[in-house]
Amino acid sequence: MNTLHPPASIVPLRPDRAAVMHEYALPVPTTDARRALARGWLWLGLLALIGSGLFSMLLVLSRTPGLNRLFPVADFFRVALVVHVDLSVLVWFIALAGMLWSIHGTPRRQGWGWAALALCGAGAALMSLAPFLGSGEAIMANYIPMLDGAPFIAGLLLFGAGVAVLVLRSLAAAPRIGINFDAAGALHFGLNASVVATAVALLAFGWSYAVLPQELSGRAYYEILYWGGGHALQFTWTLLMLVAWLWLAGACGARVPLSPRVALGLFALALVSVFVTPYAYLAHDIASVEHRNLHTWAMRFGGGLAILPIALAVTLGLRGVRAWTPTQRPLRAALLASMLLFAAGGLIGVFIAGSNVRIPAHYHGCIVGVTLALMGLVYHLLPRLGYGAPEGRMATLQPTLYGAGQLMHILGLVWSGGYGVQRKVAGAEQVLRSTSEVAGMGLMGLGGLIAIVGGLLFVVVVLRAMRRPASAAEPA
Repeated sequence: MNTLHPPASIVPLRPDRAAVMHEYALPVPTTDARRALARGWLWLGLLALIGSGLFSMLLVLSRTPGLNRLFPVADFFRVALVVHVDLSVLVWFIALAGMLWSIHGTPRRQGWGWAALALCGAGAALMSLAPFLGSGEAIMANYIPMLDGAPFIAGLLLFGAGVAVLVLRSLAAAPRIGINFDAAGALHFGLNASVVATAVALLAFGWSYAVLPQELSGRAYYEILYWGGGHALQFTWTLLMLVAWLWLAGACGARVPLSPRVALGLFALALVSVFVTPYAYLAHDIASVEHRNLHTWAMRFGGGLAILPIALAVTLGLRGVRAWTPTQRPLRAALLASMLLFAAGGLIGVFIAGSNVRIPAHYHGCIVGVTLALMGLVYHLLPRLGYGAPEGRMATLQPTLYGAGQLMHILGLVWSGGYGVQRKVAGAEQVLRSTSEVAGMGLMGLGGLIAIVGGLLFVVVVLRAMRRPASAAEPA
């Protein structure tokens, strides 16, 4: 177990409270092949964010008069948007999951891990090149937006094969928890549960493909294809985020008033809920409203019940910390921004009515909450993976800037959604009739630009830290 921070940074606890306060952390390998594999997955995640940032710039250029004629397809905006979303969500999340599963697993089947990384990397590269190789129609399907052309589909299939190998390897190398487990054991269980949730998601994708009505095509086809597996993946992202919250709280010096057994029980609740997914396939036709609704309710209640207790426990734990070291300040900023954005996204979800831009406001808040938690965990793990520790004003500012921009982004969407502005439309198709609608979408755009700057700052901070080896004073 790593020694994280001196007990002087913790408020003295009364003897009757000491037994219920816990510092959550996981040991990180310093010499074996697991660390090298974890570093490989981290690099894939960083490259995905860099690619996503480049495509976000292409989104702007594709709408610039004169320049838009230089792009290979007329509607390059939607084409670039598809790749931007898939890189910044699907590839980034899977890469960070691969990093965490490599750290917490046993050293077994390392060859499988490298094969999975190679397949995922090749698939992500082909998906990124697809807009320049004959992209096909851009389809803004939920969970996995698509380019309905051979290069993108081939890249996605390669990436999916890599994820399947990663899941098989992670299941084979999963550490045993045992009966007498501690805080680290609870986090191990949470990561094991996220692997199982991803396995269920892959099963759902395959099941959907096998039973999908052949007469469907276009958006209707991909919407049904990805609905069940996409919902199952939300359990994966949520479990990773909850593990990150507890781990970051411990890294900040917080003693969390949540016992490992209760934490494990909350993780188990989310894990049990993911098995509603195969039941939905057995109980209802894949194209039925009942099938769709069952996935939605399982994610809303089964995935959501574990979040509030852990968030409250982490918040109470952070209140007990009186001093912050330079390396703790970026972690604290990322943790607080993550919880705020996820809470905002969840609250917006309660008020969704109809098909307007409140829906993307909801999932942007939740997805960005997961992203910020993983960003903070990357900051914490960098010195443990042999790199320098991110610190200084830029590292502390980055999560705040990214979180503030995304908060402005989703508030603008909520504002516009109140006036009925529709989702998945852009430009003149939005038909903004009033000053309030224009102001709401303007706030959304400004927040999006600030968030892009915050996302690029993350890459800059991490690359700068990677140029410096871990010092002797930093924990290994």
